[in-house]
Amino acid sequence: MQVLGVGMALRKMGAIAKPDCIITSDGQNLTIKSESTLKTTQFSCKLGEKFEETTADGRKTQTVCSFVNGALVQHQEWDGKESTITRKLEDGKMVVECVMNDVTCTRIYEKVE
Repeated sequence: MQVLGVGMALRKMGAIAKPDCIITSDGQNLTIKSESTLKTTQFSCKLGEKFEETTADGRKTQTVCSFVNGALVQHQEWDGKESTITRKLEDGKMVVECVMNDVTCTRIYEKVE
C-alpha cells in the first residue's frame, strides 16, 4: 500500500481488515464487491473494456478486467502509474496478488460456505 501512496493510518487499518470478497460474472459482465467492518467497495464492468474505477483508497483509475490463463486480471492506470491485481484459485482458496513496480503484495481468501 505504501508504494501506491496510501497514508500510514489507512495502511494500518487495511492490514488488519479481513474483507469478504464477492465476485459474480455472467461471462461478459463482472462485479467485484469487497466488504469489511472498515469499508465496502464495489465496481461492475464489462470484461476487456476500460472503465473508471474509484479504489478503496480513493484513487481514480482507468481499469481493464479480463480472464487470462484461468485468472482474473485487473489492470489499473492513474497519474502515469500502473498496478495489476491478479485473482486465481489455488487449493480451494483465492490468491490475490497486487503488483506495482517491483513490489508484490499477496492476500489469501478462504471460501465461506
